[in-house]
Amino acid sequence: MNDPWLDTLVTATPQEGFELAVLLSRRAVRYTQPDLSILKKLRPEYADSADGLTAASQVVAINFQTVAAANNYWRP
Repeated sequence: MNDPWLDTLVTATPQEGFELAVLLSRRAVRYTQPDLSILKKLRPEYADSADGLTAASQVVAINFQTVAAANNYWRP
């Protein structure tokens, strides 16, 4: 996971920014738990958890704030 993949936080649209925020969030999970078999094993524990899903949404929202700020909130 040491190969560079994130060149910029700048995106053309808010939609692209949101998609980048989701990607950042997913990549963070993979960095935290690189063993795919463990990730799949644990998924049922949080997939049906309202608290777990809310926490995941919060992480995406925080990442979206970061991307939006980097894009000057898409204002000219």
